Amino acid sequence: MTAANDATTIDKNWVPETRTLLIGDNDVEPGGETWDVYNPATEDVIATVGGATADQVDAAVAAARQAFPGWAALSGEQRSAHIHRFADALERAADRLLPSIVNEVGTPVSLAEYLQVKMAVDEHLRWAAEAAKTDRTIHLGEYDKPVPTMSDVVHDPVGVVAAITGYNYPLNLAIFKFGAALAAGCTVVLFPSPRTPLTTLFLGDLIKEAGLPPGVMNVIVGGTEVGKQLSSHPGVDRVSFTGSDGVGAKIMEQAAANLAGVTLELGGKSPNIVLEGVDVNKIAVEMHLRWSRNGGQGCAALARLLVHDSLYDEFLEAGASAFDQMVVGDPWDRATNIGPMIRPDHQARVQGFIDGSVAEGGKKLLEVTKPLPEKGWYVNPVLLGNLPHDARAVQNEIFGPVAVILPFRDTEEAIRLANDTPYGLAANVWCDDPTEARRVAEQIRAGTVWINGGGAMRPDAPFGGYGKSGVGRELGEWGMREYLEPKHIQWRL
Repeated sequence: MTAANDATTIDKNWVPETRTLLIGDNDVEPGGETWDVYNPATEDVIATVGGATADQVDAAVAAARQAFPGWAALSGEQRSAHIHRFADALERAADRLLPSIVNEVGTPVSLAEYLQVKMAVDEHLRWAAEAAKTDRTIHLGEYDKPVPTMSDVVHDPVGVVAAITGYNYPLNLAIFKFGAALAAGCTVVLFPSPRTPLTTLFLGDLIKEAGLPPGVMNVIVGGTEVGKQLSSHPGVDRVSFTGSDGVGAKIMEQAAANLAGVTLELGGKSPNIVLEGVDVNKIAVEMHLRWSRNGGQGCAALARLLVHDSLYDEFLEAGASAFDQMVVGDPWDRATNIGPMIRPDHQARVQGFIDGSVAEGGKKLLEVTKPLPEKGWYVNPVLLGNLPHDARAVQNEIFGPVAVILPFRDTEEAIRLANDTPYGLAANVWCDDPTEARRVAEQIRAGTVWINGGGAMRPDAPFGGYGKSGVGRELGEWGMREYLEPKHIQWRL
């Protein structure tokens, strides 16, 4: 992906021209409602797209259903080769995927190169391609009641998957879903957020360029009614969705009408715990720069800071310089690390959390105070304090560059506070004692717990959460199993 790493070779104004749906092997003109797509950094309309009709949704599901037997019958090696060729096509298109994402999401280019493009393809899609080769047959051996028998457990692909993605990471979230689904032998109907449809529509071109068999991957776009028809479609065997817990609950209800399985990766209010004895001068800046990444529009943002009361004042002082390093503005400026909110309604929602918290007695303890750009749906990052743990900003996912900080007296109180939300997606524990850090991590009810900052998002590790953070897991072998049905085969000896 060398092209994406050199911004001088990239057309910064480029957005995909594809406006057609991909159904089977056909580029289909959408016949449904139209809407404008905006660049959130400039407020300019960068495209007008059309959504699928009800008949086109049916056609996409039918194409995936028709392609399923042939795709499922391929060997793992054959499916792996197809997925690797698709990854090759994505790599060749890196210099177009990058501006597409920067211009429709607003992620700063300095972050998007890796987080939005390279990680998705080089690490996660390639891992899924290799995972397709795995023989998951389990030999149970002999059983002698009432007669001697032998058993195997094999794994069949679930069938047709509706992959519904969120707006904040359009390529990553799609690959997390279709990578595992294709590797397992499933076929896919891909449906992006209507806020960021352009990158996904462009994937339709790359699917054909890669030579995936017709119908194995289909791409449609649309609004709420199109999404509802897809998630409740009797021809869909599993729905995989990333987004808010409110929408996730509706999708779960819609899929339940057909008893279709669901994988839901939803919201988070992830705690970042600083235990007694930690040198906050080494970690405070890193913590602030992490929760504010992608403008805070990340489900696993560690934006609920729980700091031991003996370190509270020192932590605030140590982290102040992070806000000097936060540059809010043009995503194409490499100095920028905080981009815009996706739409004006979301900007207003995030600002509402800030204003409401202050009105309730909260305080802005640290913030960026430089004037915002005249154009674009920006919010200056802020750290809120002096709030009770049951405050709205402490309990609810804000999905913007806003963090809250609360002191605690001892480790047991930190654990209690960490678990005292409806969510359980991620957490982090800062601790100088590895044994104590592991003890605390094991008591946090979250799908991912990092210790001392952890590391990158591994393609071989599960991602998902407890409670309102979702159902099931993505990535790793655990993500593969979401798209496989175990089958017990038993024979007499």
